[in-house]
Amino acid sequence: MLTSPVSGLLASFQEHYDDLLQFLTRRMSDRQRAADVAQETYLKLVKVDAQAVPVLHARSFIFRVAGNLAIDALRREQRLASSHDDSDGAGEVVCPAPAPEAALLARERLQILDEALLQLSTNARQALLLNRVEGLTQAQIAQRLGVSESMVAKYIGQALRHCRDWLKHNHD
Repeated sequence: MLTSPVSGLLASFQEHYDDLLQFLTRRMSDRQRAADVAQETYLKLVKVDAQAVPVLHARSFIFRVAGNLAIDALRREQRLASSHDDSDGAGEVVCPAPAPEAALLARERLQILDEALLQLSTNARQALLLNRVEGLTQAQIAQRLGVSESMVAKYIGQALRHCRDWLKHNHD
């Protein structure tokens, strides 16, 4: 069963902390700033935990929360830098954050993909997420789902086609 109890969120955060810090360091281009965002992520997870919201796939949820917080932090820094710059020095600070429009489009695209995933059969959704998010092989997924490897390949293909078509029709 893939559903993690919400209390498992904090345990999952600790388990994946090193990977999360690497992920955030790449995004933030600075390990100290990444550590700050990781701490902010933990505090956000404590709030989610307190609300007893069921979370499917704790690791991907944690990384999504952290990614969103990193974008917010980079935007704050960009706004702060631009408010302190006068017109002469305006071009000196380059922020690695995506443009607000790009970040908004990416967020909308994620929501559309979430909708598409919810429409898949349980096995197709699990096969895709286990493969693409958790990094399991088709053989490992077949064993976990109790189906053949060829069935796993069909599930993943079906899920990818559905998501691609859903994106085409809902993201023009």
